[in-house]
Amino acid sequence: MTEKILASLRALHLISAEQADVIATHEREKPFSLYYELRTLLSLGVTLLSAGLGLLIYQNIDTLGHGVIVALIALISGAGFAYAHRQRQPFSWRATPASTGADYALLLACLTLLTLVGYLQYQYNFFGSRYGLLVILPTLVFFYCAYRFDHRGVLSMALTGLAAWVGVSIAPVSAYTANNYALPHLDAVAIALGLGLAAVGLASEHQDRKKHFGYTYVLLGSNLALVALLTAMFRGSYEAASFLPPLLAALLIIGLSGALYWYARRTHSYIFVLLGALYGYIAVTYLYFQLSELNRDFEVTAFLYFPASAVGVVLLLLNLKKIVGSHEQKGI
Repeated sequence: MTEKILASLRALHLISAEQADVIATHEREKPFSLYYELRTLLSLGVTLLSAGLGLLIYQNIDTLGHGVIVALIALISGAGFAYAHRQRQPFSWRATPASTGADYALLLACLTLLTLVGYLQYQYNFFGSRYGLLVILPTLVFFYCAYRFDHRGVLSMALTGLAAWVGVSIAPVSAYTANNYALPHLDAVAIALGLGLAAVGLASEHQDRKKHFGYTYVLLGSNLALVALLTAMFRGSYEAASFLPPLLAALLIIGLSGALYWYARRTHSYIFVLLGALYGYIAVTYLYFQLSELNRDFEVTAFLYFPASAVGVVLLLLNLKKIVGSHEQKGI
């Protein structure tokens, strides 16, 4: 490709042969960055290591003994936390550089901490029936580590733990003993929590307090709220027990999708455009089917709606870069 471009430029007499040779040599010999590939491999390696240790312990549980297993997991987790603490930078509300080794040591420490807590509960019933305490303790540790060591991966784990703790705290025992998750008030709490997390992300950006954490807060919070709204929308269509009328839920999804579009333009992020388009399309299609029940010409309009929506999706993908702007992308 480079040779063709250089040949075209030479044919137009825009560059000389010497300049073309210099450019071609530079393109052939310039270093290629493996930064994201290596970080992906490191993340995958930490995850596989944590899973492999758990599998190894499970297969040798009778040989090693429970005390040895607990000590081994605690040792690995403690070593990870100790290394991250040793390599720590002074605390700052802004992004702080950290060594790659410390980042992944902290991630491994947090994962093994979850394994340790889960093992203690499974084997020794350490927390009894206080499931909320079981979830909130590692969550608080994750929040502290995320802010102290400036780690967005651990922040994601903390936010996931927070959502789990809220769910555990408000759900009755029947949700776990009888697998009864058809509880409308869980949708309301999930929507409130999701919007609250998104608001915290926007506030952190506005106040410039861990501004780079705002992306994670808005991403996880908006997804949680939109999934809960989708659940409420479809639940209201098939069940009487729903705290939101389906049409109102669909309109809220469209409104929140528009907010994601605004945020994507503001932060130059592809993923929020795609999320807004996906959830918005589901809600608009739902409204279309609801309105089609009142329209006798549904078959005719369907031949227009679905091709038109497909063309809209294609145009969105073709103009994605133009929509989010030409600045450096965040997220993906």
